Amino acid sequence: MRKSARFCAAVLGVVLVASACSSGGASGGGGGDGSVRLSYAIWDNNQKKVLEELGREFTEEHPGVTVQVQLTPWPDYWNKLKTAVTGGSAPDVFWMNGPQFPLYASNGVIRPLDEEFAGDGVDLAAYPEPLRELYTYEGKLYGLPKDMDTVGVWYNKELFDARGVEHPSDDWTWSDFKNAAARLTDPGKGVYGTAAALTSFQEYQYNTIAQAGGYVVSPDGRKSGYDDPRTIEGLRFWTDLIERKQSPDLKTMTDTAPIQLFEAGKTAMYWGGSWNAGEFSANEYTKDRVDAAPLPRGAKRAGIIHGVANVVSAGTAHPREATEFVEFLGSEKAALAIGRSGPLPAREGTQEAWVKAHPQFTLTTFLDAVNYAVPFPVSKNTAAWNQAELTYLAQAWAGERPVGEASTALAAAMDDLLAEE
Repeated sequence: MRKSARFCAAVLGVVLVASACSSGGASGGGGGDGSVRLSYAIWDNNQKKVLEELGREFTEEHPGVTVQVQLTPWPDYWNKLKTAVTGGSAPDVFWMNGPQFPLYASNGVIRPLDEEFAGDGVDLAAYPEPLRELYTYEGKLYGLPKDMDTVGVWYNKELFDARGVEHPSDDWTWSDFKNAAARLTDPGKGVYGTAAALTSFQEYQYNTIAQAGGYVVSPDGRKSGYDDPRTIEGLRFWTDLIERKQSPDLKTMTDTAPIQLFEAGKTAMYWGGSWNAGEFSANEYTKDRVDAAPLPRGAKRAGIIHGVANVVSAGTAHPREATEFVEFLGSEKAALAIGRSGPLPAREGTQEAWVKAHPQFTLTTFLDAVNYAVPFPVSKNTAAWNQAELTYLAQAWAGERPVGEASTALAAAMDDLLAEE
C-alpha cells in the first residue's frame, strides 16, 4: 500500500485528463439499449455477497441500472486501482480509506459529492463528524462513510481474576492502565500486562498522542507534531511499558504479532478495534475469556476513528447513477444489511445488528467511542511519512535511542516530506 501510494503521487496528476474524460469506466458504460452498468470495486471477500445483494436491490429501485461488484483483495487493491486510473478505466464507484483519500482527492481522480448530497436531501448528520471530516478536502465532501472503526482495550477476564485485578471501568485512566499492566505481568508464566506494538498506529500511538494533547500532523498538512512535548509523552506511554518489561520487547512482537500473544493468553490487555469482535468470537481461546473496555483517559479522553467510504470516479460516464448508488449504500436499509454481515456500520442507529451478533462482548464500548473520536491523521501523501514513522520510532522501541530524540528526528524528516507535498 505504501509503495503504490508514493507512485500514485507522481502519476495521478497527469492521468486526470484521461480519467475524467473516460467514457466507460472499468467495465461500466451502457449496453447500447439505454441500460447503465456500474462497476463497484471493493477489497473484502466477506462483504462481497451482501454488496451484490444490495446491488440487486438498487436495480429494483432503479430499473435499467445494474451493478457489477469487482473484488480485489487488499494486497493488490491499490496497485490495481492505480493502473485503472492511469488507463482511464477506474471503477465507477469504489472503496476509499483515509490514508489514500487526500492523494486521490487532490489529484481530481474522485468527484466531490457535497452539492449532490445537499440536493438529494442526504442527512449527513447521520454519520460521525470525524469521519465526514476525514473524507473532506478543501471544504468539499468526497465520500459517504460506509462503515467505521473505533478502538478500545480488549482484556482477558480470566487473567484479571487470577491476579485479583479489577476489570477496567468506564472512566479508567492512564495511571489505572499502567497499574493493571504491572500487576498482570507474571514473568514466571511468561505473561505480560500488554503489548506495546509499533506497527499498529491506529490502535496504539495515534490514540495516546491524542490523549496526551499532541498531534501527528497539523490541520493544514504542513507541519509534523512529532517534536511537540505532548506527542512525545504519548509515545513514552508505550516505551515505558517495554522498559519496565510489562510488554514484550520489539523483537518478540516482531516474531509473534501482539494479537497472537493475546489469543494465546500471553498478554492480558490488547489495544484493538471494533473489527476484532468477529475474530475473537471465533477464536477458541478468546471467545469466552475476553471483553472490551474503553481506552483509558490521558490528559483528555480521545480515540482514533477510521472507516471506509464509497467514492465516485471523476471519470465515470454515469455520475448521476453512481452518486445515487453511493447514497443508496449509505441508506438505513443498506447499513443494516452491512452490519449483519460483519462490519460496524457508520450510519447512526443501524449498529444494533452488529452489537447483537456478538452478545458476549460489551460492544457498545466501540459505539460510545464515537463521542470522543478524532480523525485518523492524513496528508496528501500519508504513505511517505508512514514509512518514516516506522524507521525512526523503531529506534526508540528497540531501546537504541531515547524516545524524545527519535521523535524529534522523525519530525524533521516528516517536515521535509510534507514540504514536498
